[in-house]
Amino acid sequence: MASRATVTCPDCALHETFDRLAAARSLIETHREETDHEAIWELGRLSSGVERAGDEAGVCGRPECATDSPLSDVPNTVTDE
Repeated sequence: MASRATVTCPDCALHETFDRLAAARSLIETHREETDHEAIWELGRLSSGVERAGDEAGVCGRPECATDSPLSDVPNTVTDE
């Protein structure tokens, strides 16, 4: 299985890979607190369904950015009655 995230720091030699995003996020925060460096992460591929939903939501998720997709045809239970 490919790693889900790689964390690196442009200011030092930090370079670690993770299978869990929570662990990567935790390292970024700990590294920031301990060194005042801004570590970054690169995410690996997401599942095809997640990638499709992201693509079809548009860049920002606003209705004017969205594509015509069956994924967005779900009634909104808050406003649709």
